[in-house]
Amino acid sequence: MFLTNSLESYYLGSGKLCFQVRAICFLQLSLSMVSLFFSGFTIADGNRKTPNKAASQVPYSNTDLALPAGHTTIVLITLIDTCLQTPMYFFLRNLSAIEICYILVIVPNMLANFLSRNQRMPLLGCALQMHLFIALGGAECFLLAAMAYDRFVAICNPLRYTLIITRALCLQMLALACISGFTLSLTLTTLIFLLPFCHSHVINHFFCDIPAVLFLACSDTQANEIAVFLVCMLILLIPFLLILFSYGFIIAAILRIHSAEGRSKAFSTCAGHLLVSVMHYGCAIFIYIRPKSCYTPEQDKIVSLIYTNITPMLYPMIYSLRNKEVKGALRRLLVNHN
Repeated sequence: MFLTNSLESYYLGSGKLCFQVRAICFLQLSLSMVSLFFSGFTIADGNRKTPNKAASQVPYSNTDLALPAGHTTIVLITLIDTCLQTPMYFFLRNLSAIEICYILVIVPNMLANFLSRNQRMPLLGCALQMHLFIALGGAECFLLAAMAYDRFVAICNPLRYTLIITRALCLQMLALACISGFTLSLTLTTLIFLLPFCHSHVINHFFCDIPAVLFLACSDTQANEIAVFLVCMLILLIPFLLILFSYGFIIAAILRIHSAEGRSKAFSTCAGHLLVSVMHYGCAIFIYIRPKSCYTPEQDKIVSLIYTNITPMLYPMIYSLRNKEVKGALRRLLVNHN
């Protein structure tokens, strides 16, 4: 009897102790989440040492201004010039518009972070930046796949091109790309920001990127990592594989063209799109399709700097500003203006 009472007392005491420990953990987690809600994250690149901010501001400011300039030029030219009212330039105009928004979501905040060395961002502001970044990046991925289909029909089935690639189809593909990007982004951002962030609130990155924020979570993130992987499969791998599949048929069709001039012209219309696709998908797949254990902040920041600053500046040169039709339209615009 005494032994039974002792065991009951022991288990009751252990149960109370476990309950108290859980209550304390829950209280600490709640206080941490409340603190995070009001104080937000700190975007900090602690390894960057800039002795003279005023001197270093100039190249970053020039880059910040140069990034949207080429895309804005493409949008204006393809809107104004009547010779560029084709499906290819419709997709290109909208791709440039997405790139402008993509740059505005990341680069101004990145520049402010660079100048201040340490910048606070509210929790909702960080979530909104991540949502817009993923949504615009996803829309761009789907739009690049739509452009690959446009090139596939133009090269492989040129006689039926105008019947297949109609303006209505172009609008439908654009709407589908944007809706898909924003829907998947909302799902992914919600899953990430439902996690508890009870450790450091300092994001070792230039902006609120998925791996950097996921790294701060203090609970088991395996389910969230699987969700990130599945969404990235839909946004990145499937469109990229469709692009590569399309270009397999395109290259086979180009090789069947007898004249060297015809092959050169067909290849020039597709080379820019293929190069941009490889750059865009290559950086994104490297960053997002991997487990949390492989997260390396310094390497990620370098790759992120490339695909948020350098590649958007190269896209107009690769895509259009070396294109004879675009250069001709630009000359006509300048002549008319003068």
